[in-house]
Amino acid sequence: MLTFPRTAQADPAEIESVFKEELAAMAPDELPLQRGMAHGSVADGERLSAMVIRADIDADHVRIRAGLFFSSVVAGCACHNDPTPMAEEAEYCEASFEIERPGGSTVVRLLD
Repeated sequence: MLTFPRTAQADPAEIESVFKEELAAMAPDELPLQRGMAHGSVADGERLSAMVIRADIDADHVRIRAGLFFSSVVAGCACHNDPTPMAEEAEYCEASFEIERPGGSTVVRLLD
């Protein structure tokens, strides 16, 4: 289960920075990066970063729309004579994060 407990309890002025910290500490497999790719064949979330586009806060939820920047690779067959080198591609997708307050349980949806 995906959780953002610190973001759920953060003051409104701190939500963006706390969200980015929690996101950066996550394992990339917990996010829908693989489905958000446009160029590569395997998502690589090692250098994942986010841009908060919008944050809405009410008593029950923090709703964040964020742009996610990450890399993908075009994987070849890894044979010694494979002419296709491992190439990193810059990727971007947008996602919505609905964070329940106060616990931080989160639903992530990939946006078009």
